[in-house]
Amino acid sequence: MSKLFLPLAIKGITLKNRIVVSPMCQYSSIDGFANQWHLVHLGSRAVGGAGLLITEAIAVSPEGRISPDDLGIWKDEHIGKLAEITDFIKAQGAVPGIQLAHAGRKGSTYTSWKGNGKIPVAEGGWETVAPSAMPFADDYPHPAALDLAGIQKVIGDFKASAKRAYEAGFEVAEIHAAHGYLLHQFLSPLSNKRIDQYGGSFENRSRLLLEVIDAVKSVWPVDLPLFVRISATDWSASEEGWDLPQSIQLAVLLKEKGVDVLDVSTGGNLASAKIPVGPAYQLPFATAIKKETGITTATVGLITSAVQAETILVNEDADLILFARELLRDPYFPLRAAKELREDIAWPEQYARAK
Repeated sequence: MSKLFLPLAIKGITLKNRIVVSPMCQYSSIDGFANQWHLVHLGSRAVGGAGLLITEAIAVSPEGRISPDDLGIWKDEHIGKLAEITDFIKAQGAVPGIQLAHAGRKGSTYTSWKGNGKIPVAEGGWETVAPSAMPFADDYPHPAALDLAGIQKVIGDFKASAKRAYEAGFEVAEIHAAHGYLLHQFLSPLSNKRIDQYGGSFENRSRLLLEVIDAVKSVWPVDLPLFVRISATDWSASEEGWDLPQSIQLAVLLKEKGVDVLDVSTGGNLASAKIPVGPAYQLPFATAIKKETGITTATVGLITSAVQAETILVNEDADLILFARELLRDPYFPLRAAKELREDIAWPEQYARAK
């Protein structure tokens, strides 16, 4: 059997293959509520054969949204539609995952097709928060530095949202600490200029993420996997940013904390970063972390073919492959990939006559 279609057991769940739907914001929500768009978006990719589907970044609080159009899970009323979606995903033999997120200083911004930069409070925007009072870019909101009470609220919001996620039927929880959002902002010296216990040293900058993990684990079932997504580098031209050595150091701590999978991406915290984008351009970071720490890793970033994904797995450079743009182009990519790799996998009975 090809590695791409080899099942993977993680704690109490088994993924039927190593194909993961990467979190991809849809910006199609009102007041945080999921709707038919989200059901069809995720449901079609479950029908298409992916083993694990991770939702877009779901805000743990209203101020944790990127835009007013983001999904949310900050109140119990959000659970109902999300449960309908997870039920459908499970009925296709796939595993539903949720990405819990807080945008921090990158919040209160327009959805790309509606405008650019910050949304004024008078037009429905909100005051953003960050480790330090530094905007992401000139056209982004100027955030307020979180005080200790605000930090405790963030931790509590992640905890409450994780509890709701389980009630909604999700079987994998992923904490979003990448792409320049709040937890990444605390990790990186570029955005964290604090002089208290949450800033300065690597230990202090990592503190909030570790406390969020502890809070989530206190309500997340022990037999269900916990993922963390990080950006392994800020792609900073200077030596001040978050980088691979710090990511490896963090991965050791996360493994000790009982994190099951490290989802390795890059960038997002530096508006001026020059990123050498190309096929599988982020893979070397996942590979280095996997080889140095032994933690189960997922890789993402311009992986577009079955052979490319299979090669990554055969070489043991990563354990899971997250597809994003390719699954936007083709929700049924896993079915096509199986044919390309000469794997005889189950098709939905409704579609079997096309097999």
